[in-house]
Amino acid sequence: MKALRNFLDKVKPSFEEGGKFHAFRSVFDGFETFLFVPNTTAKRGSHIHDCIDSKRAMSMVVIALIPALLFGMYNVGFQHYLVHGEEASFWATFLFGFLAVLPKIVVAYAVGLGIEFVVAQWRGEEIQEGFLVSGMLIPLIVPVECPLWILAVATAFAVIFAKEVFGGTGYNVFNVALITRAFLFFAYPVKMSGDAVWVAKDALCGGVGSENALLDGVTGATPLGQVSTGATEITDALGSAMSPMDMVTGLYPGSIGETSVIAIGIGAIILLWTGIASWKTMLSVFAGGILTALMFNSIGANEVMNLPWYEHILLGGFCFGAVFMATDPVTSPRTECGKYIYGFLIGFVAIVIRCLNPGYPEGMMLAILLMNLFAPLIDHCFVQANVKRRLKRANR
Repeated sequence: MKALRNFLDKVKPSFEEGGKFHAFRSVFDGFETFLFVPNTTAKRGSHIHDCIDSKRAMSMVVIALIPALLFGMYNVGFQHYLVHGEEASFWATFLFGFLAVLPKIVVAYAVGLGIEFVVAQWRGEEIQEGFLVSGMLIPLIVPVECPLWILAVATAFAVIFAKEVFGGTGYNVFNVALITRAFLFFAYPVKMSGDAVWVAKDALCGGVGSENALLDGVTGATPLGQVSTGATEITDALGSAMSPMDMVTGLYPGSIGETSVIAIGIGAIILLWTGIASWKTMLSVFAGGILTALMFNSIGANEVMNLPWYEHILLGGFCFGAVFMATDPVTSPRTECGKYIYGFLIGFVAIVIRCLNPGYPEGMMLAILLMNLFAPLIDHCFVQANVKRRLKRANR
C-alpha cells in the first residue's frame, strides 16, 4: 500500500491545475479518495460528526450486498440447468450464473460511473460515490434475461434525471436503482414480466441447451406472478410445490438478488452491526407489511389477499427492499420518529398494491418510490412539532 501511495503522490501534480492531465482532475481525485481516506481536515466550521466518510459507508453497503449477489449468480445457473433437465456441479452452476450476471454489473457501472465522471469534470467537482451502491443494486433487481442495451438506457435515464438534475449524490429525491427498475417496467414491460425473462437461456460460457427456449411444460413465472394469475399453489420452475423453507433459501425464479432471504439477512446483519442502516426503518417496514397482510387475510377477496402474511414477506422483493432500499439514508427521513412512520407506510403500501392490483404483483418498488416523495414532508412534520414543543416550554 505504501508503494501505491507513493505512486499516487508522484503523479498527482500532473492532474492538478496547470498539470498535463488537469482535465481529468476529478477522475484522479475519485480514484485516490476511493483507495485512501483523505488526510485533509476542515479549517473552520467543522461539521463532520463521524470518523467514516461516505465512500467508506457506501463500500460497506456493497459488501453487505455480496451474499445476495453470489447467491443470485448461483440461482441463475441453478434455474437454467433445472429447466433444461441437465445436472451440473456446484462450480459449473455458479460459473454459468457468474457469466450471465457479470455483464449486467459491468454495464451498470460503466454507464453510471461514466456519466458521473463526465458531470463531475464538467462542473469541476469531486466525483460522488453514491453510484458505488446503485451500480450494484441495479443488476440485482432486474430479470436475468434483461437485455444489456435496455439496462444501459435505463441506467443512464436514472442517473441523469433522478440524480444529476437534482445536484448529484445526497440531493436526489428518489432512489436511483428503483427509478432504473421503474423505467424498465413501464418502458419495456415485456422484458420485465412474464415467464421467459426470469430464467437464463444463455451465458457467455454457452451453457448446455443455451440455444433453446424454455422447455415445453416448464414455467419461469415468479411465485407472486403465479398467485396473481389465480394459482392456488406456488410451484417452482418444474411445477413442484414450494415450501416456506424453499422460499427462505430462494431457489426459484425471480430478480437476480431478491430471492434468498438468508443472503439478504446476512446483508442486514452487516448493515445494522456497522450502523449504516436504521433498524427503525427496517423493522417498521416488516411491521407494516405483516399487519397489512393480516388485514387482507381477513378479507380474502382474491388469491393474493389469501396469501399468508409470511409468504408476502418471504416472496418477491419485500425483504430486499426493506433492507437495502428503504434504508437509503438520502431518500429516507432523518428524524428518528419519522423513520418509524416512513417504514410502516412502505410495508403498508407494498401489500396494498399487491392485493388490490393483481396485474402488478410486486408492489415494493412503487411503495418505496411513493414514500421517497413524502419523506421530506414526514421530517418537516416532526421537526415542526419538536420546535413547537420547545417554544412552548421556553414560554412558560
